[in-house]
Amino acid sequence: MKNTKPIEKNAKVVNKYLKTKLKGNPKMLYDAAGHLIVNGGKRLRPYMVIKSCQILGGNASRAMPAASAVEMVHNFTLVHDDIMDNDEMRHGVPTVHKKFGMPVAILAGDVLFSKAYQIISESKLTSNATNQLISRLAKACVDVCEGQLFDIKMAEEKRIPTQSEYINMIGKKTAALFDVSCSMGAICATTKSKDISNLSAFGRNLGIAFQITDDLIGVMGDPKITKKPVGNDLREGKKSLPILMAIKSSKGNNKKKILKAFGNQKASKKDLKEAVEVIRELGIEENVRKQALKYAEKAEKSLAKYSGSPKKELVELLDFVVKRSL
Repeated sequence: MKNTKPIEKNAKVVNKYLKTKLKGNPKMLYDAAGHLIVNGGKRLRPYMVIKSCQILGGNASRAMPAASAVEMVHNFTLVHDDIMDNDEMRHGVPTVHKKFGMPVAILAGDVLFSKAYQIISESKLTSNATNQLISRLAKACVDVCEGQLFDIKMAEEKRIPTQSEYINMIGKKTAALFDVSCSMGAICATTKSKDISNLSAFGRNLGIAFQITDDLIGVMGDPKITKKPVGNDLREGKKSLPILMAIKSSKGNNKKKILKAFGNQKASKKDLKEAVEVIRELGIEENVRKQALKYAEKAEKSLAKYSGSPKKELVELLDFVVKRSL
């Protein structure tokens, strides 16, 4: 995305709204709930809610409660993800459970989850629109939980999953919130089911393209940009698309180099560097980018009948997501 100003401008407005909603006593609980929010994040999901509303003739103020609800649910998943993975840093700051302790972090996640539904239920939309928003967000939350467990099970099993199993997992774990962001934005503007399903499809395919690209960065990304060690996902044993493709297409000594680093917490920097070099030489980046592009093209087709600056901004976001540098 050549111009990220629309995203940055939107993030400021959303942040201001979120701060007004994350206040109360005990103060520590709300400080913990807002900790990741005040310390970074592009607010891509709220941006998608607002732009999906605007593409259908709605405005930002109508979509703001839904946009904030999605961001709260997203942050709820981050707090709980960090607990499950025992991660210590996110956005360059200590994770919520590291800063506030485990019990407060769990409660902070619960508050974010509950507040999301409270905000939607208090919005000034029709009762039919409100019911649809609540129903869709609830389904997306179920999908995220299912996707998370699929991911955990994949990591535990010795078997290498198929590409379709991987797509199904990220479709739930990541794309569900992208999908619901766009469909909720559409619901804030229209009752036409075709428009809602078009925006829903856009969000889902954007979400898959986003995660595929994210996984590529997780394996081959520049540590200066990712803030993670070289080949971090390889060492963690993540069964992401680039790693699945690399294991499947490598042979002999090359395969040995990849498997030596894969899921090996004690892998040396040299082992990881050699494995990443093999993956690079196999042309995995090009193949993974092609897969991401396939879903990006599907997403763009969903917006074919629309025009105007909100459409342009959504297409630019799609472009940014798929072409992010390593």
